[in-house]
Amino acid sequence: MRVFAISDLHLSFSRPPDPEDWGSSPEYKPMSEVDEAWTDHARRIFENWKRIVTDEDVVLVGGDISWAMRLEEAVPDLQFLGLLPGLVVAVQGNHDYWWQSISRVRAVAPANMRFIQNDHVRFGGLVICGTRGWLCPNGAFFRGEQDLKIYRRELLRLRNSLNSVKDPASEIIVLMHYMPTNEKHEYNDFIEIFHEYGIKHVVYGHLHARACKYRLPDQAWGINFYLTSADYLSFTPRLIMEWPTAGRR
Repeated sequence: MRVFAISDLHLSFSRPPDPEDWGSSPEYKPMSEVDEAWTDHARRIFENWKRIVTDEDVVLVGGDISWAMRLEEAVPDLQFLGLLPGLVVAVQGNHDYWWQSISRVRAVAPANMRFIQNDHVRFGGLVICGTRGWLCPNGAFFRGEQDLKIYRRELLRLRNSLNSVKDPASEIIVLMHYMPTNEKHEYNDFIEIFHEYGIKHVVYGHLHARACKYRLPDQAWGINFYLTSADYLSFTPRLIMEWPTAGRR
């Protein structure tokens, strides 16, 4: 089993996509209008994913899956992921407004999708935990008490996810949407929690275009960090690790 990751898909299909006829499923918010680098990005993700991922693999998706505001509007985008090989494990991004009730999300999701919210997904000795994350203190865009409240809530959700792992795990990967530090890469509560739980691999997204210069180094504080925003990866899932084949839960 191989573990891949790609985040920030920013899908906006108006109806269920047809890989044989992409024009039959127009996007209501095409990313190419923001950046030409995103032209035909859904098709490119689909083709690159199909080329390298098999049904035995896992793909971590770190949020910003769909531009939809309501769950029913997000269904075509979730169905897009349902057409792809591998098991998809996702956390929420800051633009995933459609993700409100986790039970409702799970009820409409394709069979190959799992969603983390205060819990985890296990593959034998490998466990995936995570949360959305948020802007971190002392960052350029951090705005006082309002952001501090959300930041603390995300710390709690990360702990809830990690504490939900009752049986021993050989390895835990943490999946987030936001980079778990500010742009100055200052040590903070997220990093402290990673150390407390022995986390060695953290996958995140959110950064795009010129903002990618603020990404964390590949290794810091003894932790491996992976930026997996779709445009940063040229719309190709990134291999994180290989893991001995195990049953899925």
